[in-house]
Amino acid sequence: MQRYDWSALDPQQREALLRRPAQETRQATADAVAEIIAAVRSEGDAALRRYAERFDGQAPERFAVSEEEFDAAQASLSAELRAAIDEAAERIRAFHQAGMTQPYALDTAPGVRCERILRPIRRVGLYVPAGSAPLPSTALMLGIPALLAGCREVALCTPPRRDGTADPAVLYAARCCGIVRVYKVGGAQAIAAMAFGTQSIGQCDKLFGPGNAFVTEAKRQVALIEGGAGIDMPAGPSEVLVIADAEAYPDFVAADLLSQAEHGPDSQVILLSDDAAMLDAVDVELEKQLAGLSRADTARIALQSSRSIQVDSIATAVDVSNRYAPEHLILALRDARERLPAVEVAGSVFLGDFTPEALGDYCSGTNHVLPTSGAARYAGGLNVAAFQVAITVQEVQPYGLEAIGPCAIELATAEGLDAHAEAVGIRLRRLAIRHSVKLDPPRKQA
Repeated sequence: MQRYDWSALDPQQREALLRRPAQETRQATADAVAEIIAAVRSEGDAALRRYAERFDGQAPERFAVSEEEFDAAQASLSAELRAAIDEAAERIRAFHQAGMTQPYALDTAPGVRCERILRPIRRVGLYVPAGSAPLPSTALMLGIPALLAGCREVALCTPPRRDGTADPAVLYAARCCGIVRVYKVGGAQAIAAMAFGTQSIGQCDKLFGPGNAFVTEAKRQVALIEGGAGIDMPAGPSEVLVIADAEAYPDFVAADLLSQAEHGPDSQVILLSDDAAMLDAVDVELEKQLAGLSRADTARIALQSSRSIQVDSIATAVDVSNRYAPEHLILALRDARERLPAVEVAGSVFLGDFTPEALGDYCSGTNHVLPTSGAARYAGGLNVAAFQVAITVQEVQPYGLEAIGPCAIELATAEGLDAHAEAVGIRLRRLAIRHSVKLDPPRKQA
């Protein structure tokens, strides 16, 4: 990791230091993705097969996973892995269920009832990466909130393996979430297929899930095209920022940095500390632990664009973190809980030495689909509400209209919107007439 002294940098250098590596090639990525989206929109499955042969080595005979493939996948997994997936699913379900948004209703004035009701998004598309490393955990993170939200149609796309099959653990996780429509399609072409539909894959209303720079760019583009799909958030190359004090464990810190660096060569990790000896010790640990990693080459590439920054205080480190807006923030501090109020921007925060980010990735219960590339400035992690739409409802009784109608007329008149004022006034006049009419007493029956 490259070492920097924050206090020695000018404002422009600081801004450059916190720049994401994926931003350097954004235009080239955008152009390539636009070409893929256009091809899928015009050619459908034919384009998917062509890109499958190009990127995956071969095109599956059929994109949809069959029931027999689901059964075979489940049978191929060890009992221990199935149990771990089941265990993680239960905690993820418990956490997300506890945080579900609730409908509500109240009378804002006598005779004026206002409500907010929730409806599941009808058709959702989930993307589960599986290129360099299959991610059954992502299937849980996406599928469980969709299940809790009550989405009727759920499609899941995941890249096929070299033999043309979907990863068995991903399939088992999908089945745990009640997902039956799984397609062996990956990359930007999968996003395009779910956004616009093909002969095999139905069109979706909203897309969810993380991915590499191409997947993230594809999500951004389809959300801007007329008739395209909404998206959850920018969830691209993984990133972590660790703030460590002098008493942190260097081996713990190095392990946390590497757990993100091994995701992909475009991942970014940043370490901040007010102690130079800590930064030195972490460098030593990184080399030591890299030697034992199966994905060491990937991690080394990611580390080349990563940063090790010395700051003058932990408070400064938190300020830098807020500027960077990390996807994951680890506070390896003695006073981690006390520092939390100063954290204004982060996708997910991990407090203390014994809270590795990896737990959030898998089984603590929180969601690992988080905003990246600085999007934590305005977006939070995935939850059930993202799979729902909130609809407001109002019902006004005649006496309620009499109570608040003059307010609406006054505001509409001030804005010069006469029809708005008349829509209220015409009703008020009808009510006034009704009140002025004296009804004949009921006739007595003979």
